[in-house]
Amino acid sequence: MFEQQRQLIPFYIHAIEHISVGIHAIDTEGKTLLYNAKMKEIEGYAFEEMTSHSLFELFAFRKKDSTLWRVLQTGRKEMNVKQTYRNKDGHEITTLNDTFPIFDEDKLIGAIEFARDITSLEKLIYQPLRRYGEPLTFDSISAVSSAMKQVMTHAKKAAHARIPVVLIGDSGTGKDLIAESIHHALLPNNDDFITFFSRRDEHIVEKIRSHLQAGGNYTFFFERIEFLSIDMQEQLLHILKELSVTQHMIIGSIGSDPIDLISDGQLLKELYYFFANLTISIPPLCERKEDIEPFVTDYFARHRARFASSIQGLSPEVMRLFMSHDWPGNLKELELLLDEIAAVITNEEVVTFEMLPLHFRFKVQQVDTPTSLILNDEQLLPLDEYLRDAEVFYVQNVLKMHNGNVTKAAAALGMSRQNLQYRLRKWKQYD
Repeated sequence: MFEQQRQLIPFYIHAIEHISVGIHAIDTEGKTLLYNAKMKEIEGYAFEEMTSHSLFELFAFRKKDSTLWRVLQTGRKEMNVKQTYRNKDGHEITTLNDTFPIFDEDKLIGAIEFARDITSLEKLIYQPLRRYGEPLTFDSISAVSSAMKQVMTHAKKAAHARIPVVLIGDSGTGKDLIAESIHHALLPNNDDFITFFSRRDEHIVEKIRSHLQAGGNYTFFFERIEFLSIDMQEQLLHILKELSVTQHMIIGSIGSDPIDLISDGQLLKELYYFFANLTISIPPLCERKEDIEPFVTDYFARHRARFASSIQGLSPEVMRLFMSHDWPGNLKELELLLDEIAAVITNEEVVTFEMLPLHFRFKVQQVDTPTSLILNDEQLLPLDEYLRDAEVFYVQNVLKMHNGNVTKAAAALGMSRQNLQYRLRKWKQYD
């Protein structure tokens, strides 16, 4: 048995270093024990740098914001948690993390995190509905919740008064929708709506001056101003004070509580006060789930109009899954999921469970399912046995969902019926 495990070690190492998920493991003191190639690619640090510094020396984390640190303190896993922070090069990155405590004979010995890099997806979908080439107005917003109705009421007041406004909300909540809707509600109308992406635009001040020299009335939207350096924030404040607020509409956005951002040195207090003539907080989708169904309905109405499809909506089962999911990526995550579903639509009228992307099916099935990576010495398994057990567990759940129907389960798993039957026969050998 020992010799077999020794032979597998090169395979374990190869798997860890070539998997497309970042892996980071620490002990109870926060010292890095494992940091694979994908995590290095995401964060930019070498293993030697990680082992010689603490998490909080390398990253601008408050302890409560680190999933690894929280899991160490609570001893409880955290699944599908979105975390946004800056890497070694100062670039903002966003990951979705699954983080687990590691126990040895009931004693907590560390934590391990599996991180999926979603930074590129975040940047691809800044503005929902933009693909349709339509102006984004208040009429484009299909929300029905009282919270969003209040947001739109305040936003319309900002447009009427033409005063600077700051939008506060998590990534993907629709701050850009509200900002452009304000622009289109202005009377008299401004000439152009111009968005500055603070996380990747290093020449904001120069671009503002260029627009002003060209003449015209503008709506300037500064997305996530806390991502600008404090020096850049000071320069931005200086030029904004020179603008005529009756001529130009000025809108900013931030991603979290301004008091915390100011106290952490990420947001210039004077810049926040400039924008905060009116403050509008946009709640996350998990707090206004009644907005999910109208958004989905609107999405498929647009799909029918654009592609002459027959799709009408979601099956009751799928709608229940949508309503139970916590949507950490908010409106953007929902729209991206609908994009994946729409890509496989042919002549269907209703989206069924089988049409959902595999990653989403797996995610919603795991929400209430207890899992454990942890093991004492007697329970410790070689990696191939652990992965086999995980695979058996997943397939058994899929079979249960389809009442033991192998054909339907195989289709849901994306494999042939013969392949699934072969696996089931093979697993019986280990029973």
